[in-house]
Amino acid sequence: MTLWTAVLLASVICVALKAVGYLLPTSWVEAPRPARIADLLTVALLSALVAVQTLGAGQAIAVDARVPALFVAAGLLMIRAPFLVVVAAAAVTAALLRLAGWAA
Repeated sequence: MTLWTAVLLASVICVALKAVGYLLPTSWVEAPRPARIADLLTVALLSALVAVQTLGAGQAIAVDARVPALFVAAGLLMIRAPFLVVVAAAAVTAALLRLAGWAA
C-alpha cells in the first residue's frame, strides 16, 4: 500500500463515517453520554495535536523553544487575548529564546 492509497482510503472512510452520522437517529446523538463523549473527544484530539506539534521532532520527543512559546500562548489565551496577539507573542517568545541561545 502506497502513501497515496492510504490517504485515499482514509478519506473514503472519513466520508463514509460522516455519512453514517447523518443516518443516526437524533435521539441517540442527543443522549447525554454520546454528547459528552463528542465534547471530550474534540478536546482530546486538539490536545494531542498540540502536544505532537510542540514536542515532536520526527520520531523523537524534543523540548525546545516551542514549549515556552506554548506556555506563553496558553497564558494569553487564559486572559482572553486576541488570537493574533497570542500567535505573535508565542512566535516572538520562541524567536527570542532561540536568538539568546537558551533553546534550540
